[in-house]
Amino acid sequence: KRGFAVTTAASVSEGCDVARRDKPTYAALDLRLEDGSGLEIVKELQDSQPEARIVVLTGYGNIATAVAAVKAGAIDYLPKPADADAVAAALLERENPLPPPPENPMSADRVKWEHIQRVFEQCGRNVSETARRLRMHRRTLQRIQNKHAPRG
Repeated sequence: KRGFAVTTAASVSEGCDVARRDKPTYAALDLRLEDGSGLEIVKELQDSQPEARIVVLTGYGNIATAVAAVKAGAIDYLPKPADADAVAAALLERENPLPPPPENPMSADRVKWEHIQRVFEQCGRNVSETARRLRMHRRTLQRIQNKHAPRG
């Protein structure tokens, strides 16, 4: 517990209820929950407690989801399994100096790919729904995914 009063929630709906009821100052959230994305809780926390310090944890980390978490209001994004000391340090860190710009910024193709993957995950890996949201033909989306698929 490391000095924190801990309340748990197993779903987005429970997490949003806790956010509205308790208005926590600190929160460590999982990105994937049984009924949706932890980013929904981040938004709820930002609405009910704007100064809340939120860390998002995930076993499915990629750049696009990290950016989405920070844009939603999280102060950090940690891969699972996360060390309790790292989570506590992220929650308690008050000075957030800007990191230096990346030496090798992502290409436009890489940014596009990350965006497609983020939408794909948000749609529960449903190709048809992802294609609709991205306003592209399903087969075009499948070609893009096959072109960029990890080689094994």
